[in-house]
This record gives sequence, structure tokens and C-alpha cells, in this order.
Amino acid sequence: MENRVFNRIQRLVVKIGSSSLTYPTGKLNIEQIEQLVRQLADLHNRGTDVLLVTSGAVGAGVGKLGLPRRPRTIPEKQAAASVGQGMLLHMYEKIFAEYGVVVGQVLLTREDFADRRRFLNARNTLQTMLGYNIIPVINENDTVAVDEIKLGDNDTLSAMVGGLVDADLLVLLSDIDGLYDGNPGTPGAKIISEVREINDQIERLAGGAGTAVGTGGMITKIHAARVAMHSGLVTIIARASEKDIIRRLVAGEPVGTIFWPSVKLVNKKRWIAFGATVCGRIYIDGGAARAIQSNGRSLLPSGITGVDGDFDVGNTVSIFSTDGKEIARGIVNYAAAEVERIKGKKTTDIEHILGYKDFDEVIHRDNMALE
Repeated sequence: MENRVFNRIQRLVVKIGSSSLTYPTGKLNIEQIEQLVRQLADLHNRGTDVLLVTSGAVGAGVGKLGLPRRPRTIPEKQAAASVGQGMLLHMYEKIFAEYGVVVGQVLLTREDFADRRRFLNARNTLQTMLGYNIIPVINENDTVAVDEIKLGDNDTLSAMVGGLVDADLLVLLSDIDGLYDGNPGTPGAKIISEVREINDQIERLAGGAGTAVGTGGMITKIHAARVAMHSGLVTIIARASEKDIIRRLVAGEPVGTIFWPSVKLVNKKRWIAFGATVCGRIYIDGGAARAIQSNGRSLLPSGITGVDGDFDVGNTVSIFSTDGKEIARGIVNYAAAEVERIKGKKTTDIEHILGYKDFDEVIHRDNMALE
């Protein structure tokens, strides 16, 4: 068994899924919420910074409205979320208050991470809340966000929040014990105790969808773990209903599946890799791919073979190798039409072709994050 002796955890992000907060009826599971909140309050009182990313707004709204099933259309989900979000926050406020802890609601969308200024503003807000000993209760802004509801991806949101505030540990609590080496319902399937690299095999094991109450699944948790690993966070997937699960995980007990961090990206490159909106693709040859991946080089026009999308200067694009795999993302110095004209050419030809040359590189290595 791997050694889970952590250095003292200063900052913790815990994500609780819909299935862990509500019964199949959609009604809130108050007993489970109380036992999870008690553990978080105790860690908070110990001096640990705690951030809670919570799903359940749509599910709680479904229960309150007496709907027989989870809504299928975006407007229906948004209406349910508008009712459920207030219920959810009120529940957290009431229970945390019993332990003398103040909470504050933070609603985020993907745009808050995609726009660099909003990204930094969100970071400053959360840092200030923690400085005032407030536990941020974070959710996607389901009443206005479309893609976020459709994806149901609070797992990824929690990983991005963890990177945003430089957390030490991310805990993803769900209705499953962790990642299994086969279908969890199949006799003989065993839980994978630790993961050090997320490869194709791990992604295949993640499988598909979530429950009728939640919309996520193991695949979104694997994606979240990848984001966290590149942000320097330890990530653990575990079952929310396990007794004292958060306390046990923080103490290093080998429960659930742990994902060990890889090389930590600096804040700007982390934003490029996981926060910024991707506006197009650039395809490169093998030589350019090797130069970027092995030697940390910038992307020059000579290595570019193709362009896809209508991006502008300063946008973020994906860089694809000849085998069709995304190897990096970066901020471009030239617009798509300009890259199309200079692709395959030497840097000395740029001014002759375009009539000007602002940069030698199409993407500088300082503005590039490898996958």
C-alpha cells in the first residue's frame, strides 16, 4: 500500500456530488450533509483553509418542486437550480453556524476562468474570504450557465478552484469508493488504490454516466484529477457516506483512489492549459513536436502544417501533432489568417509575406503549456 503521509495540509478543497447530498427522491439528505459539514468545521477550527464545492442545486430544486424526474431541457434545469440553490446555501449556513463557522456563497462559470482578468479577480476574492476565516461554498452558476449544466462538471470546477487558490489536497466525494479496475458491479473488480499517470487505460476504466440525480460520472473525476495533478494537488476520490471520511483522508488513511501530482505548472501556464477558452487549432510536424515536448522550444512557423479556426492575436489555441494528439496549448502572436500565410515558412520570411513581423514565434514557450 502506498504511503499517504502528507505534510500538514494548509488548504483543502472538498467537492460533494449531488448523489451524496440528496436521496433518489431529490430531497436533501440532511443527516449526511450534517456529518460532512461537522468534519469540515472541525478542520476549519484546526486552522485549515477549507473550500467547499457543492453540487445539488438542480437536484434539491427537483425535490422542492415535486418533479418526478430530473429535468431534461436547459430552461427546466435552470428553473430547478434557481429554487434549489437557495435551499442548499440556507442548509449549509444553518449547519455551519451551529459550529460557529461563517460561510459565503461563490457562484462561478467557465468564463470566470477563461477571462484572465476575471480569473485573477476570482482568485483574489477567494483568498480574501479565506483571510477572513470564511468557508467559500462554491457552485457553478446553474441559473445562467448553459454548458456547465449540460456537462454537470463540478468535478473539474473543484480542480480549477484548487489550482486557483494553490490548495494542497482535493477530495472528490461521490457515491462510489474510487476508481476500479473493472465494472464496480462485477464480482472480482478491485479498487485502484493509487494513480501516478492518467493514460488511455485509466480513461477507459472511468466508463460513463452518473446517477439520475447527478449528471457527472467517473470520467469527469478523472479529468478533474488530471487538472489537479498539473496544479500540484494531491487528489482523492472516495465515498461520501463512509464514516468520518474527510477526517480519515486528511489523516492519511488509505481509503479511495489517490492521484499523485505531476510537475506543477506556474499560475499563468495553468490558466492557459485549463482555464482559457480554446479558439482554434494549429497542426505541427514531428520535428516541431519534438522541439516543443523534449527541448522546451517555442513554436515557429516552419513547423506548422495546418490551421483550424478563426482565432485572433492573444487567443489560446490547441497544438496538435501529426498523430492527431493534442500536445500543448498556447497564446498566439498572430491571427489565424496570418498563420495560414506563414505556415511552413522561415522566420526570416515573415516580414516579406505579411509586410511586417511583430514576433519570430507564432507561440512563445513562455505562453505555452504542455499536455
